[in-house]
Amino acid sequence: MSLFGGIIGGFVGFTFLGPIGALVGSVVGSRISENRSQRRNSNNLDHQVAFFAALFACFAKISKADGIVSKEEIAKIEEFISIKFNLEKEQRNFAINIFQQAKDDNVSFDDYANQLYLLLKQSPNSLLIFYELLFELAMADGELHPSEEKILKRVPSIFKLSQSIFEDLYNKYVSNIKNYYQVLGANENMEFAEIRKIYLKKRKEFHPDMLISKGLPEELIEKAKNKFIEIQEAYEELEKNHKK
Repeated sequence: MSLFGGIIGGFVGFTFLGPIGALVGSVVGSRISENRSQRRNSNNLDHQVAFFAALFACFAKISKADGIVSKEEIAKIEEFISIKFNLEKEQRNFAINIFQQAKDDNVSFDDYANQLYLLLKQSPNSLLIFYELLFELAMADGELHPSEEKILKRVPSIFKLSQSIFEDLYNKYVSNIKNYYQVLGANENMEFAEIRKIYLKKRKEFHPDMLISKGLPEELIEKAKNKFIEIQEAYEELEKNHKK
């Protein structure tokens, strides 16, 4: 199901509490009680709405980390909205409103990111895709500001990812170093048979259909496809070297 299929006439049947729930409520006009002791189990639509709300909220915090939102960052957000996510008018308005609201609110990046982790902790690969998007935005102006780097360094701890993930993404987006072993999560000392096992496992985990089943919104399918292709290309390059 598409994320915005459940947003009709400015109302969403959204049940998440905490900063994400409050943010969505402030944007779409829902009334979300902070005093509920019982609520229904969150469904996949809730996960998708929360994912996008947290995504654009964290985009806002990264963009504002150095004190200003640059024209390059605005252009990157526009690229995400129009090309990467292919959002229509209503969807675009929702994303922009979330971004604008979060940009100036008093909620921290960590608060939004922590709730997102609780939402998607069963799908660490979805969290990794989210993390890559944050890196991509932070580098929109061609450099990583110290305040942006400080936030990005905290993300692996929040998302319970390996601390080496920061270095891997730093090399990819900041240093422009492409390491095929890092892409697969392997190392040069492994037997190729072991590398192939890792590849097959990662290929399955990052298949777009698998990520969607774990809660990744369909609007992020292109990012998932790109990650899937990156894994495939890394394995093929290592396979070529192995056969030489």
